[in-house]
Amino acid sequence: MAGGARLGASLLGAVLLGAASFGTAWAQDSGRAAGAPFYANTFEKMPSAAALTAIGRELFADPALSASGKIACAGCHDPKHAFGPANDLPVQRGGGDGRSAGVRAVPSLRYTQNVPPFTQHFIDDEGDDSVDQGPAGGRTWDGRSQSFHDQARLPLFSSFEMANTDADAVVRKVQARYAAQFRAVFGEKIFGDAALAFKALLVALEAYQQSPAEFYPYSSKYDAWLRHETSLNPQELRGLAAFNDPARGNCARCHPGAMRKGALPQFTDFGFAAIGAPRNAGVPANADAQYYDLGLCGPLRADLRGRKEYCGLFRTPSLRNVALRPVFFHNGVLHSLRDVVRFYAERDTQPQKWYPRAPDGSTKIFDDLPAAYRANIDTQPPFDRHAGDPPPLSDADIEDMVVFLDTLSDGYKLR
Repeated sequence: MAGGARLGASLLGAVLLGAASFGTAWAQDSGRAAGAPFYANTFEKMPSAAALTAIGRELFADPALSASGKIACAGCHDPKHAFGPANDLPVQRGGGDGRSAGVRAVPSLRYTQNVPPFTQHFIDDEGDDSVDQGPAGGRTWDGRSQSFHDQARLPLFSSFEMANTDADAVVRKVQARYAAQFRAVFGEKIFGDAALAFKALLVALEAYQQSPAEFYPYSSKYDAWLRHETSLNPQELRGLAAFNDPARGNCARCHPGAMRKGALPQFTDFGFAAIGAPRNAGVPANADAQYYDLGLCGPLRADLRGRKEYCGLFRTPSLRNVALRPVFFHNGVLHSLRDVVRFYAERDTQPQKWYPRAPDGSTKIFDDLPAAYRANIDTQPPFDRHAGDPPPLSDADIEDMVVFLDTLSDGYKLR
């Protein structure tokens, strides 16, 4: 874990005293406490990091906070599955009746501690300062959440997740189950102001999701290798070479895996890309032929609608624990890591293997993105070839890369 986190010495300081740029976030929820920075300690008592983490862990696992009383954060972000989904469904179901289908695959919540706030113009401060990477940062597939607490707020009110009507409804549930704990940690008057009590809930969830042992343990074989505690076997090393090779996988372009300034890698550049994932008929929303999930430009994100150059772009996830995932891409269309790597190799060279046929027999490439936005599709290597060309990765490369990616799974035991 040493060198992996950049959160600073005090978790409590990060949660309560810094990041004033999010100062209006709470005011947007209720119109109350306007003008007070979210991270300012407005509680009667100064809560400890340990107490916040403990309460946050209980809240995260409690289905009683949902409208149905059956859906907890942990139900979709299972701690036993790297805080990702435990099943292979492309989208999960929730809502007031527990049957409303989501529209995107559930991402892992691990290794998000360094995700920067969303910006349309990201300049890497450790690279060439003249290079504008474009949009980067933010949480969720479309980057619309700017912080841990902003992310935690979304599922509480989503109509296809926990489906609460408002913050007061959530606070009533919290008070019924956690009144004594909240008063002990935040002060006796915490429930005298529902806005402040809801803030306490968000702060607790935020603190928990920054718990190093659970959310960024850096306990993979690859981390042990970087720390010179173990060796990668020949196949793993071949997979790493293919992963990094600009002429083959070129994966490190978006999923950098080298240490920087002593920090262990996140395996994401926090950017956005349109890779042209095939349309998934298993997503109920896709039964409407006119429905398209366009990522940055909607429909869940509203502030960038109309920005044609952003349509089809989704956030590049970390590849840590990727071998543990049961579904892949924003729409959960693929169920095998091997297929994911093969898709990267064959999307352009053998598109007929990945996309459906049109009535005239032609291949309907990029069938989940309207033609007006296909100029946004990533065409950098390995996506720089044409139908009939040899793929950039051989079958052996693909097998080697899958084996290498398994070294990114947490829980490796040193022999």
